[in-house]
Amino acid sequence: MKALGSQICQICGDNIGSAVNGDPFIACGVCAFPVCRPCYEYERKDGNQSCPQCKTRYNKHKGSPAILGDREEDGGADNDTNDFKYNSETQSQKQKIAERMLSWQMAYGRGEEVDAPNYDKEVSHNHIPRLTGAQEVSGELSAASPERLSMASPVNTRGKRVHNNPSYSSDLNQSPNIRVVEPGLGNVAWKERVDGWKMKHDNKNTAPMSTGQATSERGIGDIDASTDVLFDDSLLNDEARQPLSRKVSIPSSRINPYRMVIVLRLVILCIFLHYRITNPVRNAYALWLISVICEIWFAFSWILDQFPKWLPVNRETYLDRLSLRYDREGEPSQLAAVDIFVSTVDPLKEPPLVTANTVLSILSVDYPVDKVSCYVSDDGAAMLTFESLAETSEFARKWVPFAKKYAIEPRAPEWYFSKKIDYLKDKVQPSFVKDRRAMKREYEEFKIRINGLVAKAVKVPEEGWVMQDGTPWPGNNTRDHPGMIQVFLGQSGGLDTDGNELPRLVYVSREKRPGFQHHKKAGAMNAL
Repeated sequence: MKALGSQICQICGDNIGSAVNGDPFIACGVCAFPVCRPCYEYERKDGNQSCPQCKTRYNKHKGSPAILGDREEDGGADNDTNDFKYNSETQSQKQKIAERMLSWQMAYGRGEEVDAPNYDKEVSHNHIPRLTGAQEVSGELSAASPERLSMASPVNTRGKRVHNNPSYSSDLNQSPNIRVVEPGLGNVAWKERVDGWKMKHDNKNTAPMSTGQATSERGIGDIDASTDVLFDDSLLNDEARQPLSRKVSIPSSRINPYRMVIVLRLVILCIFLHYRITNPVRNAYALWLISVICEIWFAFSWILDQFPKWLPVNRETYLDRLSLRYDREGEPSQLAAVDIFVSTVDPLKEPPLVTANTVLSILSVDYPVDKVSCYVSDDGAAMLTFESLAETSEFARKWVPFAKKYAIEPRAPEWYFSKKIDYLKDKVQPSFVKDRRAMKREYEEFKIRINGLVAKAVKVPEEGWVMQDGTPWPGNNTRDHPGMIQVFLGQSGGLDTDGNELPRLVYVSREKRPGFQHHKKAGAMNAL
């Protein structure tokens, strides 16, 4: 049992450490999934409060803070913790937990292929795939056909191969011409090839895929056979030539009731207009004629507005095809440059924190950095907006690489950290948990700085705002000030923490002079 103290946490990669009584710390008493105490406490406080492997709710351990929802009987854990594991269990049960943790260490720590012990079958592991609903497809296929590829062997979240159903493997050995196709999902192998090309394009590790051999034919430890994929340029070209979007029809059960309402309104409108036209007002004929003309005009505009609502069109886009067509690896990107405008006037009515989150979401977009520009239009020439944007640009150097590295969604930190989601889903890098905790602390400090600027800006000095270098702020008079442009981030400088370029971030406040119409927001957009 002492040797298990060096077990590695499967969430953050640190040593799991020891419990209060000196025994190895075991967060989950059901499957003994290796988790250290900091990750265990963080999961109970901010996560889904359950084991990442077997989804069993964590019980309170001695030395850990209590949370809302702990059962009363769990309070006894502080008096005599780990009774299930060490004190009241028999020696065979102790050995079972020890062997279970050793099996996790062999399977995940060293990356070896180890069959689960017999008692592990008592726990339903969610990452083991179930091959159900498969069909047998026979026949000779052309070499260029994607259907010639078989489905890849299932892999777990750490890239290690998981053994298939024994009956399924035996069927593959007896019938080498069998193709596994899951009905309703289309060409799985071709989708894996396109996804693999995209990951290769993003300089990431390609997911293991097979090229026509069953798992039993390649061998259990043959990692090269599962990753040796030939990316056929002709097939990729065929995929790139496919439409970038398709129309998605709306069910008739949803659109027909609204169409009936449109017809009913049209009938009532016709009856109303017929009454108005056939019953003129003799004493105020001119006023009656003007009102009827206006009513007919509004009725005509309403009819025009109903055409797109009568037959709405929804589209589903394929971003992978867009990348295959215009952003190929090793070639200059042919994607169009995108300029995004963010307009604001009064920072006391439009919270700077909301504007900052909007800017951070734009800067983190999955698009070539040299083709994305964000322009913040401050039509109120407020120093608070300028200073909050300066703080945002500094925080963006940390947030943007974090969001792109782990494909964070939503990209706005306020909405990302406030959502109650399983943030460990599809995140296999051990560094993700540490980086997420550090980024959350950074964002909390960023919010404190922004809120401090807002509190400071409530009381305006009599002499006006003064910049850090001692010069008066040019926008103290919101109706009479010169134009101001400040580039915070861009190609000429402003690298992130990883040394990569960031999208361009520009602060713009247009010039205003007395006697000239500025046309409010329309004029601000024209100035941009």
